[in-house]
Amino acid sequence: MKKMRAAGVVVLSLALAACGQQGPSSSISSGDVQAQGVQQNQGRYLVGFKRGVGVDRAAISRVGGQITQEWRELDAAAVRLPAAALNGLRNNPNVEYVEDDVIRYALGKRSVVSDGKPSASAPSATPSATATVGPWTASGEFTWGDNALNVQTLRSSGYTGFNATTSVAVCVGDTGIDGTHKEFAGKLKGYQNFMGDGRNDPNQLNDVSHHGTHVSGTIFAQYNVGSAGLQSGMDANGVGGVASGVNLYMARVLGDDGSGSSSGIINGVNWCVSKLKSQGGPEGHVVISLSLGSSRGSKTEQRAYDSAYSKGALIIAASGNDGGPIGYPANYTSVVAVGAIDDHANLASFSNFGADQELVGPGVAVLSSVPTGTGLAASASATGVTAYTSVLAAEFAAKGTVANTAIVATNSANNELCGVGTTDANLGGKIALIARGTCSFEEKVNNAVSSGAKAVIIYNNAAGDLGMTLNVQKTVPVVGITQQDGQNTLAAINASATKSTPGTVSITSADYEYFDGTSMATPHVSAAAALVWATKPTYSNAQIRSLLQSTATDLGTTGKDNNFGYGLVNPLKAINTN
Repeated sequence: MKKMRAAGVVVLSLALAACGQQGPSSSISSGDVQAQGVQQNQGRYLVGFKRGVGVDRAAISRVGGQITQEWRELDAAAVRLPAAALNGLRNNPNVEYVEDDVIRYALGKRSVVSDGKPSASAPSATPSATATVGPWTASGEFTWGDNALNVQTLRSSGYTGFNATTSVAVCVGDTGIDGTHKEFAGKLKGYQNFMGDGRNDPNQLNDVSHHGTHVSGTIFAQYNVGSAGLQSGMDANGVGGVASGVNLYMARVLGDDGSGSSSGIINGVNWCVSKLKSQGGPEGHVVISLSLGSSRGSKTEQRAYDSAYSKGALIIAASGNDGGPIGYPANYTSVVAVGAIDDHANLASFSNFGADQELVGPGVAVLSSVPTGTGLAASASATGVTAYTSVLAAEFAAKGTVANTAIVATNSANNELCGVGTTDANLGGKIALIARGTCSFEEKVNNAVSSGAKAVIIYNNAAGDLGMTLNVQKTVPVVGITQQDGQNTLAAINASATKSTPGTVSITSADYEYFDGTSMATPHVSAAAALVWATKPTYSNAQIRSLLQSTATDLGTTGKDNNFGYGLVNPLKAINTN
């Protein structure tokens, strides 16, 4: 299908410079919420006591600390503590450690092209995937990620994750969910907010960053329902999840900006574990899906994840997006670390890697649900020009349609319209066609708007789609197109006596978006694990984990490697393996 889709970041970020060499379309900026840098949660610490001692409340109180959360079975607590009191607490013979309550981040964002220097380089030794694997494309409700995991075949064989006797649940720890989205058909099994910000209703606004709704759609989007706000070229029924028959829970452990504390995430993980029948809950098996992380480990977290794993939960987490070592919680031995591949089975340029990489899943330009009406869908056309192959709405572009209006090039060097305050009277009342390069997207658009342009089309200066993010909300529609489509349009303009060609640019609301990140790979693997577990209900979490490893589609160097781990998760092969 044609890719006419929106692009942007999860939260406000600086516009990316449009100069220099083009980064890959899957590059992820370190300024976005999915960056791996760790921020300290000022004045908040996690205190671990020696195992079997229990939390010494009096000791914390004596140094002026205040307990905000106590985990008895972990012999640990979250505390507010003045920095001056740290040494006194650390010197307590019953205290094993005092550590920061570190911040974790959502590890996915809307698909954009990163201009200039990529925030992180792809692994220099990344081997090519075997020629027999990929590329994959979308078909009907099945996304390319669905097809990479053979979801069509799985569904036709009756494998959806549903088991009437031993239920299987996926419990997502993320930014929230739009429980009213038609793709979820009112079937969300449970929701709990751990952020303390009042966003306690899954049917009211809670997923401001859109990340959790997107992740959940990959797992659970229902078939033959669909929502009205489609991206151009999408099937009328929307998208379908990998495991639409599982029970879905959402633990809101990340806030509006896509970040959350280690202590809050531990609380969410414990809530997910409580859904197991063995812990008094309703579910036979629980997969915990965490599309989040950062670079620093936590001893308290390790205790929590080890405890969750020992109780039977299977925990799956994103490896990270800075092209470096695997982050946390993915790097704990009790957690499955997931890297991201593109639709040609190559390791994504942003994907973290290392010895603990366990599996990979689809993580580039993944189409899934976002809160209803919050996405942007784009389309554009030009008379006398072959239909555009890709049209992407810029983040913070205005919605609206500018129809049957002259498209013109600029009177500027290389058609780039650079220079702060540059204006071009020829653009007044028209659609401006501008080349990428030399200056930022923001500068180009501001100059076009100041010149009176009614809409802006920016075409790439290298092969590939062009997704953009701008600094602030704009008053006109702004879209990106490919280099070839831009050159074809420019040729039509130059061939015309009027040096213009009629065209249309339109941006409308959408209920679906394309995202990049190991965040997007993680729910593919989590859903695959749930599918397999539903067919093998007597297996333990360790047995399912081992089965997923042994049946993964090997990519790159033969056998397990640091880039792809055991390979692309293969639920169909796992189900058919005794």
